[in-house]
Amino acid sequence: QVQLVESGGGLVQAGGSLRVSCAASGRSFSTNVMGWFRQAPGKEREFVAAISRSGSSTLYSDSVKGRFTISRDNAKNAVYLQMNSLRPEDTAVYYCAAARGKIVYSDYDLRVPSTYTSWGQGTQVTVSS
Repeated sequence: QVQLVESGGGLVQAGGSLRVSCAASGRSFSTNVMGWFRQAPGKEREFVAAISRSGSSTLYSDSVKGRFTISRDNAKNAVYLQMNSLRPEDTAVYYCAAARGKIVYSDYDLRVPSTYTSWGQGTQVTVSS
Protein backbone atom coordinates (compact mmCIF):
# COMPACT_ATOMS: atom_id res chain seq x y z
CA GLN A 1 0.00 0.00 0.00
CA VAL A 2 1.23 3.47 -0.83
CA GLN A 3 1.76 5.95 2.02
CA LEU A 4 0.72 9.55 1.49
CA VAL A 5 1.75 12.84 3.10
CA GLU A 6 0.07 16.13 2.24
CA SER A 7 1.63 19.58 2.57
CA GLY A 8 1.08 23.14 1.47
CA GLY A 9 -2.11 24.05 3.26
CA GLY A 10 -2.54 27.39 4.97
CA LEU A 11 -4.54 30.58 5.29
CA VAL A 12 -5.39 32.59 2.19
CA GLN A 13 -7.76 35.40 1.39
CA ALA A 14 -10.78 34.90 -0.81
CA GLY A 15 -9.79 35.16 -4.45
CA GLY A 16 -6.29 33.95 -3.73
CA SER A 17 -4.44 30.82 -4.76
CA LEU A 18 -2.80 27.92 -3.00
CA ARG A 19 -1.18 24.68 -4.11
CA VAL A 20 -1.30 21.58 -1.96
CA SER A 21 1.01 18.67 -2.58
CA CYS A 22 0.95 14.99 -1.78
CA ALA A 23 4.12 12.91 -1.55
CA ALA A 24 3.76 9.17 -2.00
CA SER A 25 6.07 6.39 -0.94
CA GLY A 26 6.46 3.11 -2.73
CA ARG A 27 7.40 2.01 -6.23
CA SER A 28 3.82 1.44 -7.37
CA PHE A 29 2.72 5.08 -7.39
CA SER A 30 2.31 5.23 -11.16
CA THR A 31 -0.18 2.35 -11.00
CA ASN A 32 -2.50 4.25 -8.64
CA VAL A 33 -5.34 6.48 -9.65
CA MET A 34 -5.10 9.47 -7.30
CA GLY A 35 -7.74 11.70 -5.82
CA TRP A 36 -8.23 14.74 -3.62
CA PHE A 37 -11.06 14.98 -1.13
CA ARG A 38 -11.95 17.58 1.46
CA GLN A 39 -13.87 17.66 4.69
CA ALA A 40 -15.25 20.72 6.42
CA PRO A 41 -16.28 20.67 10.10
CA GLY A 42 -19.57 18.90 10.58
CA LYS A 43 -19.72 17.75 6.95
CA GLU A 44 -19.03 14.51 5.13
CA ARG A 45 -15.85 13.97 3.15
CA GLU A 46 -16.36 15.41 -0.32
CA PHE A 47 -14.79 14.51 -3.64
CA VAL A 48 -12.71 17.29 -5.21
CA ALA A 49 -10.69 15.85 -8.10
CA ALA A 50 -9.11 12.69 -9.47
CA ILE A 51 -6.38 11.95 -11.98
CA SER A 52 -5.59 8.86 -14.03
CA ARG A 53 -2.39 6.85 -13.72
CA SER A 54 -0.70 8.62 -16.62
CA GLY A 55 -2.13 12.02 -15.78
CA SER A 56 -3.87 12.29 -19.13
CA SER A 57 -7.38 12.18 -17.69
CA THR A 58 -8.87 14.25 -14.88
CA LEU A 59 -12.21 14.53 -13.12
CA TYR A 60 -13.53 17.40 -10.99
CA SER A 61 -16.48 18.12 -8.79
CA ASP A 62 -18.80 20.78 -10.12
CA SER A 63 -17.96 23.05 -7.20
CA VAL A 64 -14.27 23.34 -8.16
CA LYS A 65 -14.32 22.83 -11.93
CA GLY A 66 -12.58 25.71 -13.68
CA ARG A 67 -10.87 26.86 -10.48
CA PHE A 68 -8.83 23.85 -9.33
CA THR A 69 -6.32 21.79 -11.30
CA ILE A 70 -5.06 18.34 -10.35
CA SER A 71 -1.74 17.12 -11.71
CA ARG A 72 0.84 14.48 -10.97
CA ASP A 73 4.53 13.81 -11.46
CA ASN A 74 5.16 10.07 -11.48
CA ALA A 75 8.93 10.58 -11.51
CA LYS A 76 8.62 12.41 -8.19
CA ASN A 77 5.84 10.24 -6.75
CA ALA A 78 3.74 13.33 -6.23
CA VAL A 79 0.28 14.67 -6.94
CA TYR A 80 -0.74 18.31 -6.72
CA LEU A 81 -3.88 20.38 -6.41
CA GLN A 82 -3.60 23.95 -7.66
CA MET A 83 -6.45 26.00 -6.22
CA ASN A 84 -7.30 29.38 -7.73
CA SER A 85 -10.11 31.86 -7.06
CA LEU A 86 -10.53 30.41 -3.60
CA ARG A 87 -13.76 30.98 -1.73
CA PRO A 88 -14.58 30.79 1.99
CA GLU A 89 -16.63 27.66 1.26
CA ASP A 90 -13.42 25.93 0.11
CA THR A 91 -12.25 25.93 3.73
CA ALA A 92 -11.65 22.32 4.77
CA VAL A 93 -9.06 19.70 5.51
CA TYR A 94 -7.80 18.42 2.17
CA TYR A 95 -6.91 14.76 1.84
CA CYS A 96 -4.90 12.95 -0.79
CA ALA A 97 -5.99 9.40 -1.61
CA ALA A 98 -4.83 6.50 -3.75
CA ALA A 99 -6.98 3.86 -5.40
CA ARG A 100 -5.67 0.37 -5.90
CA GLY A 101 -3.96 -0.22 -9.25
CA LYS A 102 -4.91 -2.48 -12.16
CA ILE A 103 -8.62 -1.71 -11.85
CA VAL A 104 -10.76 0.30 -14.25
CA TYR A 105 -12.79 2.83 -12.31
CA SER A 106 -15.92 4.61 -13.46
CA ASP A 107 -16.42 8.32 -12.85
CA TYR A 108 -18.90 7.33 -10.16
CA ASP A 109 -16.31 5.11 -8.47
CA LEU A 110 -13.77 7.92 -8.43
CA ARG A 111 -16.14 10.22 -6.55
CA VAL A 112 -16.69 7.75 -3.72
CA PRO A 113 -14.26 7.69 -0.75
CA SER A 114 -14.57 3.92 -0.33
CA THR A 115 -12.87 3.41 -3.70
CA TYR A 116 -9.60 4.67 -2.24
CA THR A 117 -7.48 2.37 -0.11
CA SER A 118 -4.75 4.75 1.07
CA TRP A 119 -5.20 8.17 2.65
CA GLY A 120 -2.94 10.93 3.90
CA GLN A 121 -3.38 12.71 7.20
CA GLY A 122 -4.78 15.84 5.57
CA THR A 123 -3.74 19.48 5.33
CA GLN A 124 -5.85 22.42 6.49
CA VAL A 125 -6.88 25.05 3.97
CA THR A 126 -8.60 28.13 5.34
CA VAL A 127 -10.01 30.84 3.10
CA SER A 128 -10.89 34.11 4.79
CA SER A 129 -13.53 36.45 3.44
